[in-house]
Amino acid sequence: MQKLIQSRKITDDERKQVILEIISDKYCKQILHNTLEKPKSAMEISGEKKIPISTVYRRLQTLYDAKLLAISGSINQDGKKYFLYKSKVKSISLQCDLEVTTVELVPNASNIS
Repeated sequence: MQKLIQSRKITDDERKQVILEIISDKYCKQILHNTLEKPKSAMEISGEKKIPISTVYRRLQTLYDAKLLAISGSINQDGKKYFLYKSKVKSISLQCDLEVTTVELVPNASNIS
């Protein structure tokens, strides 16, 4: 069975600017790609992508604020809280001419249950 992939066009200029800044940041792109298939902790992301942990936490906050990342949390056996992060977007497409910039997001289908 084929699935119809719905993209969402971004119309707000401020949100467009935030997304443009995110896709120009190599760490943000690596984090979104790394969390596409399954949720991962900040430590997993840091270890797998060789990104300093402080940078991972800053970029996670940026992505969450831009509504491109989902956060779920739990408490481990030692009673400590830990958080898992998952990309909410599968792809970001950009079309730009001298007058108009169009940004479209394709949601991550694995987020839909």
